[in-house]
Amino acid sequence: MVKQALNPKTLFNSLQYGFSQIVVAEGQRTVYFSGQVAWDAEQNIVGENDLQAQVWQSLRNVATAVTVAGATLNDIVALRIYIVQSWMDQTAPVSAGLKEFFPENPPATTWIGVYGLARPEFLIEIEGTAVF
Repeated sequence: MVKQALNPKTLFNSLQYGFSQIVVAEGQRTVYFSGQVAWDAEQNIVGENDLQAQVWQSLRNVATAVTVAGATLNDIVALRIYIVQSWMDQTAPVSAGLKEFFPENPPATTWIGVYGLARPEFLIEIEGTAVF
């Protein structure tokens, strides 16, 4: 897969938050993965009331999802991150997680504040697209 991140100076510096403004991808296979939350394989919540722990678990689940499909984290071109609205002013852990899991050539990303997610204990949900 050929993936190019574009971050023109005419748009704000999104790299400081761990994502690219634009990603151009060319590949043979596209993977769409469902929203990943902070559940482990047995549906136990990881990090109740702890956004950082939930970000890391959700991103580990994202990595698992794309790996099972034959891709890697580097093949992810876009993420949509749903964050419970009451946590939107405390999103530094989201940036830190993105920088940790996508240190180079990060995906295009949209952060969306929502009233709630599927379960009240979920603080974040991450879905996206990979191309390889």
